Amino acid sequence: MEQAGPRSAHGSAGAGVPDIRTAAVRVPAQPQASDMDRKRGTGSGGAGTGAGAGATARGEHTHSETPIPRPRAEGARPVVQRASVRGQILDALRTALVAGELAPGAVYSAPALGERFGVSATPVREAMQQLALEGAVEVVPNRGFRVIERGTRELAELAEIRALIEVPVMLRLARTVPAARWAELRPLAEATVRAASSGCRATYAECDRAFHRAVLALAGNAQLVQIADELHRRAQWPLVGGPVSRGRADLVADAAEHTALLDALIAEDLTVVQSLVREHFTGAC
Repeated sequence: MEQAGPRSAHGSAGAGVPDIRTAAVRVPAQPQASDMDRKRGTGSGGAGTGAGAGATARGEHTHSETPIPRPRAEGARPVVQRASVRGQILDALRTALVAGELAPGAVYSAPALGERFGVSATPVREAMQQLALEGAVEVVPNRGFRVIERGTRELAELAEIRALIEVPVMLRLARTVPAARWAELRPLAEATVRAASSGCRATYAECDRAFHRAVLALAGNAQLVQIADELHRRAQWPLVGGPVSRGRADLVADAAEHTALLDALIAEDLTVVQSLVREHFTGAC
């Protein structure tokens, strides 16, 4: 529920393209053409040479990129499929967006971002297209993707919509869900407090949404949870000209509302629940 603002950074890949974190994305090495030859029983000295070798190579992707180091044999992850790579890149881009490392108004190219992540431009482009569908970026022909510039009015509108959806549901759940079920959500609330204490906006954003999803899931409406979560995610995107960080104290105060809400729900104090829920969304930012 916190917002992120732009943060300048510098990278070595591509002029004018801010750097973003890459440690979260680990893409195992893909099999080489020679590996595929050996599996098929072909090679430079066997019957698979000539026309057979050409057939083996047909359909293989070739890139002029720096080869990705192979993982160590011990504890090495299995080879990931393209969908998995795309998902990892999408998660990393979303994290960078929340952290303010993808600045509002800035244009990012898929090849430059791909070089930073150690992958080809294809999964990056696919991930950015998903962000475009979500409204986080827009396509700039022949250049890449521009991060959408949002203002306080859009943030206020998102907070209003979230309140219209979540407040009535939470008040209904407060009257029907037993205290023991609410107590089961305590670890999630405490996780938001720990994340806030770390000062990491991206980590807090994930924990914040996880707590809200768990609360709404008690209503038994999967569509409600999905829609509310997407609105929540959009509310966490950076504001143009906004602060780089709200600060650890602001995050801790926001997280404290989660534990206070659980305390009121377990105590079945509906008056306090109603007050806390409305304040939580009114102050959402």
